[in-house]
Amino acid sequence: MADSKDNRTARRSVRSFVRRTGRMTVAQERAIERLWPQFGANLSGSALDLCQLFGRRRDQVLEIGFGDGEALIEQAAQNPELDYLGIEVHLPGVGHCLLQAEARNVRNLRIVSHDAVEVLQQQIPDMSFCRVNLYFPDPWPKKRHHKRRLLQPGFVRLVAEKLVAGGEFRIATDWRNYAEHIDELVDADKHFSVSARREHSGDRPLDRPTTKFERRGVSRGHNVWEWRLVRKSGLPVPGSPDF
Repeated sequence: MADSKDNRTARRSVRSFVRRTGRMTVAQERAIERLWPQFGANLSGSALDLCQLFGRRRDQVLEIGFGDGEALIEQAAQNPELDYLGIEVHLPGVGHCLLQAEARNVRNLRIVSHDAVEVLQQQIPDMSFCRVNLYFPDPWPKKRHHKRRLLQPGFVRLVAEKLVAGGEFRIATDWRNYAEHIDELVDADKHFSVSARREHSGDRPLDRPTTKFERRGVSRGHNVWEWRLVRKSGLPVPGSPDF
């Protein structure tokens, strides 16, 4: 019998991140205190109303693990007709992102600082986003840590639930072993078709800004692998046993 969402939430014990306690600058701390009321999305016991959160009804994009936020800010600035929700657990990155949003007068951005899986499971209605971005997640390169990788079959299904039909799931990594793992997931998955797959040396990103982590990997001789996956139409309703 298929798991209910509640059961999947209750059984989750392996997290894909370690909450780092890196030092925040005074400017980042002040940015969170001052700008969170404007850009922050506080979680409660009920699902987020994304249109109410942004104060308008537009297509919405989710970015999971935005790091320092510079690539997310660039996307939001370049696409004012879209609304962007970013999720990041590390507060220095949140503070940096807020400072950049203020400096560039970005208004179509909201931020959640919490575990992305729990946010998706408990706070985001199904069929909410036109696109979900997952750029350079922690590769957990050691074999004994592979279970910590965010990209697992259950997570791919969860992303599919939150996308509209025809919505895109965009992924990038600079670790070959993780790329092989992702190829296996994509080949076995029934929710997405592959619109594009690209391997390059950092010079041909798929319609996105480059990130700090990407540039660091390329400087170390890593290649970059990217996927543009499209959620299939005609699937059963998200949450049903056959989805």
